[in-house]
Amino acid sequence: MAIPFRQSAFALLTLAAVPLAGQTQTAADLGRAIRGIGLDPAECYRIHDVEFSEADAHYYLTSGYLIFSRPVNGSPVAAVFSADTEGGDAEVLLLPPDRSERRSLARHTGTPNLDEHFTAAIFLFTDAGFRDILARLRSGAEARKTPDIGALLADHWNATLGNVMGSFESRMVLDLLNRSGEKGFFESLIQGKTLGNFDVLYDPRAYEQLTAGQVQVQNGKTFWDTWTSFATKAGQEAAVPPAEEKIISYKIDATLDSSLTLHCVTRIRIQTRPESRTVIPFDFSGQMQAISAKVDGAPAEVYERESLRNGMVQNSGNELLLVIPPQPLEPGSEHEIEIQHEGKVVLDAGNQVFFVNARGTWYPNRGLQYSTYDVTYRYPKDLNLVGAGEAKEDRVEGDTRITRRVPDGPLRTLGFNLGHYESKLAGQGTIQVEVFANHEIETALRQRAVAEVDKIIDAQPDPFLRRGRQNVAPLIVMPGAQPQNRPADELAHIASEVAAAMEFYKARFGPPPLSRIEVSPVPGRFGQGFAGMIYLSTLSYLPLTARPLSTMGAYEQVFFGELLRAHEAAHQWWGNVVSAGSYHHEWLMEALANYSALMFLESKKGPKFTDGVLEEYRRQMMLKDATGETVESGGPLVQGERVETLSNPNAWATIIYGKGTWVMHMLRRRMGDAQFLKMLGELRRRYEWKSVSTEEFRLLCAEFLPPRSPDPKLEEFFDQWIYGTGVPTLKIKYTVTGKAPNFQLKGTVTQTDVADDFSVLVPVEIQTGRGKPVVKVVRTGSDPVPFSASVAAASAKAVLDPGLSVLRR
Repeated sequence: MAIPFRQSAFALLTLAAVPLAGQTQTAADLGRAIRGIGLDPAECYRIHDVEFSEADAHYYLTSGYLIFSRPVNGSPVAAVFSADTEGGDAEVLLLPPDRSERRSLARHTGTPNLDEHFTAAIFLFTDAGFRDILARLRSGAEARKTPDIGALLADHWNATLGNVMGSFESRMVLDLLNRSGEKGFFESLIQGKTLGNFDVLYDPRAYEQLTAGQVQVQNGKTFWDTWTSFATKAGQEAAVPPAEEKIISYKIDATLDSSLTLHCVTRIRIQTRPESRTVIPFDFSGQMQAISAKVDGAPAEVYERESLRNGMVQNSGNELLLVIPPQPLEPGSEHEIEIQHEGKVVLDAGNQVFFVNARGTWYPNRGLQYSTYDVTYRYPKDLNLVGAGEAKEDRVEGDTRITRRVPDGPLRTLGFNLGHYESKLAGQGTIQVEVFANHEIETALRQRAVAEVDKIIDAQPDPFLRRGRQNVAPLIVMPGAQPQNRPADELAHIASEVAAAMEFYKARFGPPPLSRIEVSPVPGRFGQGFAGMIYLSTLSYLPLTARPLSTMGAYEQVFFGELLRAHEAAHQWWGNVVSAGSYHHEWLMEALANYSALMFLESKKGPKFTDGVLEEYRRQMMLKDATGETVESGGPLVQGERVETLSNPNAWATIIYGKGTWVMHMLRRRMGDAQFLKMLGELRRRYEWKSVSTEEFRLLCAEFLPPRSPDPKLEEFFDQWIYGTGVPTLKIKYTVTGKAPNFQLKGTVTQTDVADDFSVLVPVEIQTGRGKPVVKVVRTGSDPVPFSASVAAASAKAVLDPGLSVLRR
């Protein structure tokens, strides 16, 4: 018999629905039925040559047994295939539609097309398509029943199926409750003959309808490797579906008790869509628990399952929270959803250093929509609260302090922080910056390795942690190091720097989303920038001489000392005013924020500072991963977090930050400084409170190129640097021949270490020592490319790309 499967990764994907007539069960009833599901021996079939397709994924069950689950709400929702018989075999075929996805699949599996024979599979489904197969088998035309084998298969597979179903329970409950008529999902967990266990998911309502990948475990940590993920042809032709509900506003009453447990009543004003008539889904931190819910004041069923925390696609620790109104809601109508919830989202890192771990998901939300907020916090009076928005109310009642915050603009997410703080207020013009600091540093920085901070944070997953934690190399604290500097000693310096950065950005990109910015510390090695609020690593509060780090290089010192502060300040614009619509375009927000920070620091330190940071990013990209390949080769920018794998664990930070910053620099060199800044200002104006895609960004950039520029639509540039991989080695050779005054400089530019179809435009500067140098633009190729120029002196020189306008080895 086949070995059991690991649990699938697809617990928190985009929602779908399937109509079921006569459904009267509650969510709790359905959940119990799903948890108790088992295989039905009476519905086991000996099959031959059963073929079916789920969009672009094709399955061929050549020979074996297919057993269905017992029905839930009248129909099966799972089946198991086993090829454990003489001549048993099955095959799955998946052909990614574009070069980028074929390359991605090949990196993981060794082949650009998935064609794998398998010995067993678990199929989970809420669509009607696979039920049609059962109807065909029951007709007897393609199979015969084998209940005796079914009993053996059920005994062998029921425990594994039960474990797998746990990761899909809320999703299935949602689909079974929803009567919108939309097709549901189809998930196959496959035991391949050569590739091992892997998943293929088809979800017609997902952003990308087909996804294939594999769970990997190393050193006790679990990773999800996405092999390929893409929109099907039907998905590309269909309009992107709206969110299940439009969130208009939040009104939150949050109380933190003396044990640091947060108790909340969250009132959400929504506009319903057809997909949310009978069930309203929310994303919710796994650290919080929903207690009760109401819809327009009437009690409603609320449903969530802890098992969904095993979802790894988003690596968020979130689960799916379902609110089921007592009566179906009319699409397009507005309603108030009230949810009572509580949990431990405020943690103690030692020395009375507190931090909010689920910074963006401590309240129910959906899809990071721009919404208005009105939040009242109640907390111990000896603590200070940091948050976004003007304090409309701030008073003390007994041992409790009450603060009401109302941001004056729309926000995508709302964070807060608490601690025993000192603060410093700074401001230039219309922007106020208040920076808060703890009296002490956290215990981990005094007595233990930084890895101990990771243990604290990893124990409480956070959806925003991935970005922040990946942007520096691992750091080690010297044993026994006892830095004596108080974080508050740096308050004035940090406040001045952040205020100066904010004014620099405002002058170029327009006003930030909120005119008051509050900055507070967070343990660990990361930072975050929410609208009106910035989190900075505690290390940023220590002067250069006091950071107790034994392996911190020059770049890391610059990062914690200056770049992190300016980077997170820039996220007030890139990520909060302008946003990215999906993971494919998140690189834009990080690259824009990081390059904006570089421009600010360049204005203070000069161009050599920028050159030094770019050189460090180039070095990091050229490092080798566990397979001997460069980190940069892990995948193109548009693959986002998918570039990070077991063999290339630093790829996300290196590619998104490093290569993304280089892309912005190369665009600046193509446009010129003035046009580049105009482009950034127009980006903010055109996409204010909207999301921008990579293609929309390309078209915008093309508008600001100089007249008669080569590659006027930047199609080749984006194909090479954003949609593709590769960093070329470029070498120049030249000679000067002839007699005065008619000398000829002739040379070649040779490109290596990239594919034959790789080509870049690189400037060659001809210097004669007399007058302005002449610049020739050379398009590289697989063969050496010649160039020539008439010069007036035998001492003329040709310099390849002196302004660092091309990323190269």
